Amino acid sequence: MIKKKNKENKGKIVPFFKYLAAAMLIITFITLGLFLFIDVLPGEYYFVLTALLLLITGGLSTLILTRRGPKRRILGTFLSIFYIILLILIIIYELNTIDFLKKMGLKNYKTENYSVLVLKDTKFQDIGDLNKKSIGSLEFNSDGINGAKEKLEKKISVSFKTFKDITELKNNFVNKKIDAMLIENSILAILSEDNEEFTNSYKVIYDFSLDVETDNIAKSVDIRKDSFNIYISGIDTYGKVSSVSRSDVNMVLSINPKTHKILITSIPRDYYVNLAGKNAKDKLTHAGIYGVDTSVKTLEELLDIKINYYIKVNFTSLIKVVDALGGVNVYSNYQFTSIDGYNYKKGYNTVNGEKALSFVRERKAFNGGDRVRIENQANMIKAMIDKAISPAIITKYNSLLKTLSNSFVTNLEMEEITEFIKMQVDEMPNWDIENYSLNGHDDYQYTYSFGGAKLYVMTPDNETVINAQNKIKETLN
Repeated sequence: MIKKKNKENKGKIVPFFKYLAAAMLIITFITLGLFLFIDVLPGEYYFVLTALLLLITGGLSTLILTRRGPKRRILGTFLSIFYIILLILIIIYELNTIDFLKKMGLKNYKTENYSVLVLKDTKFQDIGDLNKKSIGSLEFNSDGINGAKEKLEKKISVSFKTFKDITELKNNFVNKKIDAMLIENSILAILSEDNEEFTNSYKVIYDFSLDVETDNIAKSVDIRKDSFNIYISGIDTYGKVSSVSRSDVNMVLSINPKTHKILITSIPRDYYVNLAGKNAKDKLTHAGIYGVDTSVKTLEELLDIKINYYIKVNFTSLIKVVDALGGVNVYSNYQFTSIDGYNYKKGYNTVNGEKALSFVRERKAFNGGDRVRIENQANMIKAMIDKAISPAIITKYNSLLKTLSNSFVTNLEMEEITEFIKMQVDEMPNWDIENYSLNGHDDYQYTYSFGGAKLYVMTPDNETVINAQNKIKETLN
């Protein structure tokens, strides 16, 4: 009787194996559903993936549900658990990818950062000490200046005195004709550059930030079929990428998805250009003070093109991304020591985030100045791309996405990014990448942002400008 009962139990399926098979099926469908939601795989690839995962799930389920002996069940159980763990890891990657893509897209504001300065030799210690005192400002150099004044007026009673340019404001401040100065930090950076005497003369007693609404300047196209231009802006500041600041890196990527050609046009930061919306000449780097939209419009006029999208990064972005990549190997055409004390050899250099930032910022170590810096910036972009597409990135994928999600601002939408990735997966094209840099000659001129004194600028070489215009048109067409 007992033998007969054992024989009957031997043919039954233990509930554990049923639950394991059900778990595999559920996790498989979750994995496939997330792939469908992310939408980066072409249809035929998705169908192949679906068939493969369902085939594996069916095969493993057959092994663990078989009645033909314990050895097959043991093998099936081991493989099923391994398969479930693998799918869970894939799901984690998918969820991080979705979170990253959702954070992309237009940030319809820019952040202006203001400081209230007083001279060090005065008695003023905090903002309350300026009650019923005079504060100087520039009326038209920042879009949020009126909001900044209103914020101060809610804290203290104050009289504002406005000045036509930054030099006049500074002179009245240091000569004590006004008690304090209200200034946006990117403009203060211009004033303080190579001016140690002024930098040592003041102290900040109050600072704050304002988010100023901006327009969506994207000119959307079907990026799988139509050519387009992307402006890459690297601002010279740390912290929030939305902050307005001088644009140290200015590149236009012209991308043709049909011919698989990319032209990277680099424009020197000190290029002396017509500043969009100001009816005046200025350095290109100063355009960033007024927002990325001003930089875009300024370059559209210079290069006689339409810029469809932009990507904006800052110092913090580069440091975090390079560190998230685990460092990169960047090529240097020169042996040099940066102003930060880092040494670079001619050839490939392994750099972390801080050393990478010093590499792309250095210009005073070279006779070519900003021209060499532009070369180094292009080499750094290539080094980061090489690392990002290498097999080593798989283990750093999640940390890289987490870093990237807060490291740049763009007006590319999630759907546009996924469409471009889908094209890459579908066609696997070999991109033909060309670099071109605009050139000019050294000069000193008055600028809109600085006003009453001449600054170093690079006067454009018109031949290189025309060549750039033609190259961009050839690439896009």
